[in-house]
Amino acid sequence: MTKHYESDIEEIIAKRYDNGGDLWTSPDKRIAKGSPFSTLGSALMLAELGLTTSSPVIKDTAELILSSWREDGRFQIAPKGAIYPCHTAGTARILCRMGYTNDNRLKKTFEHLLKIQHNDGGWRCNTYKFGRGPETVYSNPGTTLEVLDTFRFTHFLNNNKQLDKAVEFLLNHWETREPLGPCHYGIGTLFMKVEYPFFRYNLFFYVHVLSFYDIAKKDNRFIEALNVLESKMVKGKIIVENPNRKLAKLSFCKKGEPSDLATERYYEILNNLE
Repeated sequence: MTKHYESDIEEIIAKRYDNGGDLWTSPDKRIAKGSPFSTLGSALMLAELGLTTSSPVIKDTAELILSSWREDGRFQIAPKGAIYPCHTAGTARILCRMGYTNDNRLKKTFEHLLKIQHNDGGWRCNTYKFGRGPETVYSNPGTTLEVLDTFRFTHFLNNNKQLDKAVEFLLNHWETREPLGPCHYGIGTLFMKVEYPFFRYNLFFYVHVLSFYDIAKKDNRFIEALNVLESKMVKGKIIVENPNRKLAKLSFCKKGEPSDLATERYYEILNNLE
């Protein structure tokens, strides 16, 4: 697969110094700066394109990301400022996708995430970018989805009632569709446009993650979301409707075109349902 997408891999790696430091980071080592060609975004894409821990660039990038880990299990993605659950969840899921699930540092991160779960079943960040409306008492669906994406790589999958509660929180959001949490994650027109790779809260990402959780697989809300995703397919292929515009040069996620890698993720959903 890496040979098939060699030009995409080369394009991503060619940008490794663009943010002022090495490995897509800034001089002060902000690993989320410059999205989608940030350290975290680039690592996720390279893993999707088939690079594994045997690749020097994956190893070096993983060590850089892990250098942001803190003893309490959180990840500090910038040298200064608050550390939010979305930072930790987003970083942990990418490390798991890169093949680092069994790293001892991540074991502490998993414990931390379970410890800070909000009482509604999700995860929320204590920040108020849009003011303090009634919706801000709820968890952030996007962060919750990233947490569940993290735990699907672990032994906690389908063995932890806390995660079942998180799944239920997201399934309820499919019904209400209202903007929730301090960052106002809603389900509307933009959510319904198929996005790939999985960078943010979106229909395809939502269905893919929930398909790993037994409590969701036979739930009518999940099945309805899956049906919406399938209704957008053309000749058995996933069509990327809303990629990040900065990825226009990459072949694996062209806007309006079928994506073989995205379609593989769809068949992973079906395999999970069998």
